[in-house]
This record gives sequence, structure tokens and C-alpha cells, in this order.
Amino acid sequence: MLDLFGRSPALIAPGVVLLTAFSDVAVLKSQIEAVSLLAPFRHMTTPGGRPMGAAMTNCGPLGWVGDRNGYRYEATDPLTGRPWPEMPSAFMTLARRAAETAGFGNFKPDACLINRYAVGVGMGMHRDVDELDREAPIVSVSLGLTARFVIRIEGKLQKIELNEGDVLVFGGPAREAEHGVRPVRHREDSQPTDFRFNLTLRKAR
Repeated sequence: MLDLFGRSPALIAPGVVLLTAFSDVAVLKSQIEAVSLLAPFRHMTTPGGRPMGAAMTNCGPLGWVGDRNGYRYEATDPLTGRPWPEMPSAFMTLARRAAETAGFGNFKPDACLINRYAVGVGMGMHRDVDELDREAPIVSVSLGLTARFVIRIEGKLQKIELNEGDVLVFGGPAREAEHGVRPVRHREDSQPTDFRFNLTLRKAR
């Protein structure tokens, strides 16, 4: 299937599809700012008490949280005690269109984790297994600085460069694949205030 701009999705591995320059960057960035005003970015912690490198926030009916009690989804923001901000329609529309383009129809995410990576920050290898619904794919949207995403498929690491506006979809046989993000590198024209933002949209329940 072609996207709205006539580009074909790139099949990286069974269940892993890259959609290049697939999103409206300006709109998404403005919505991230609006969400963060209601639910500020913060560094969640591992069960062992270590702060995570990427700053995080959420929007949608459910939000992913991590602390000494473990990793889970919660309907309220532990920082504010209020429900997470409503998921912007632009996020939902993009996620559903990307999933369908990648071959995963009827995707209805109920959680959007927003990660903010400073230069030098990455994310270790992990598997997304906190969701009760693992039939639905994961839709990952990249904004800002370029990132190197790695995913282990059949014992081999696949390395994918993700630029601003790219969307990576993985599901089916790759839904529970181990994956991570290499430390974000400084770009020659980047400023100290530049970040890599990542929207991770999931069906948690």
C-alpha cells in the first residue's frame, strides 16, 4: 500500500515496516508542547531506583509509568494526580494511518508514551510486554534529532536510522522483539536545546 504521498513502506523484517517522512512534524511538535504543559516531562525510575535517561510523559486514557513498584499503565499522572491529557486527534489519526499502511488494520491506541532524548541519551534493549493487548502493533514516531534504532529479529540485530518525520511500525512476529535506541548523537547544526522526541503509541488494554 502507498501512503498519501505515493511512497511505498519499507519492509525491514517480517512485521517491521519503516514509513519515511510520513508525519506532519510541525503539528506533532506543537501538540507535544501542549501535552507537556499539562503533564510535564520527568525522569521516571527503574524498579531498582535508577532514573531513566530519557524524560517522559504520556497522553491518552492510559499512561506508562515506571517506579520502585515496577512498570505498568495508570489512568492518572502520579506527578499531578490528574488524568493524563487527552490524546491529540493528530496523534490518533497518524497512528491509525501508519498502522494500516504497514498492514495492521483497525489499530486503536489507548496510550501514547512521549520520550524526550537529549544528546548522548539512549534507551537500553528491552521488550514491550506491559500491555495486555499484544495483538496490536506498536507505532513509533520520530521527531527532532536523528536516532539509531536497533531491534533483534531471529537473533540478529537490525539497525534502522530514524529521521524526523519517520514512523516505524512493528507487530505480528516482531511485536515482542527486543529493541532499543543508541545514544542520540550531536548534529553539526544542532543547538543545546535540541532533542529527539519519540511518540510510542500502543493498545495497552
